[in-house]
Amino acid sequence: MKVVVKDLIRVYRLGSVEVQALRGLSMEVNEGEIVSIIGPSGSGKTTLLNIVGGLDQATGGQVQVGDTAVTTLQPSQLVDYRRKTVGHVFQTLNLIPTLTATENIELPMMALGVSGKKRTERVTELLNIVGLTDRGQHKPEELSGGEQQRVAIATALANDAPVLLADEPTGELDTMNAKIVVEYLVKVNKDLGKTIIMVTHDPSVARATDRILRIEDGVIKVALAPTEVIAEEKAVSYVDQLRARVKEIETQLHKLDADMKAGKMSGDEYVERRQSLKQMKDSLREELQRMGVTT
Repeated sequence: MKVVVKDLIRVYRLGSVEVQALRGLSMEVNEGEIVSIIGPSGSGKTTLLNIVGGLDQATGGQVQVGDTAVTTLQPSQLVDYRRKTVGHVFQTLNLIPTLTATENIELPMMALGVSGKKRTERVTELLNIVGLTDRGQHKPEELSGGEQQRVAIATALANDAPVLLADEPTGELDTMNAKIVVEYLVKVNKDLGKTIIMVTHDPSVARATDRILRIEDGVIKVALAPTEVIAEEKAVSYVDQLRARVKEIETQLHKLDADMKAGKMSGDEYVERRQSLKQMKDSLREELQRMGVTT
């Protein structure tokens, strides 16, 4: 499924301060293509991914995914879009710790009312695709970081969404596990024909994709081929990535509060999204504290 972004603008207002995350960004990702988005922290990478994925709304511009004009969808329509059209893989794993790998993968299908028999068949198929056939009954804490991220990929594919969005999918992994996860993402792209857009700080991860788009100050500055040397790109430290993610979540929380006050969403949706963001933020801060870093 093709993704077309045209003149995308995203402005956040935090009190009297206005932050322009995207400044008229345009790009196209062809059906069945795997593309990486690179650039410094705060350049708008995650904001772009969240708008394409229906997790955030644009201030201006257009996003077209297949036949769907994403930027015109109402909140209720965005829920359906997120369930059927896009799969999300986050840096901070969104697996439920009390559920097994199989049960985590089943959840998106349960939300669509898929029968138990079909869910079982699909889970078996997906565990095979990500190379975890023998790990289905293990809970996240019983899996390595790389295995957890592969379960997250399977979960994102549960409802057979044609587009996969991956936000720093290797950011919390060591080099070996990062390489394995990227190999599985490429496998999903080539074998299943999924369109994949991946945000990454890591040049070695970016080079595994068909094209590399560099974003700076909220616009795409340059498109690169994987064979081109990205001399100016250096993998950002794990601590810096965690800090940047905390800052991004804080911005999203402020925006969520403002949208609720403006009556742009229901109370149930507000509570659900705020709780999810807060849990992610708390998890990141705990990780930083474990590393002896104060936040």
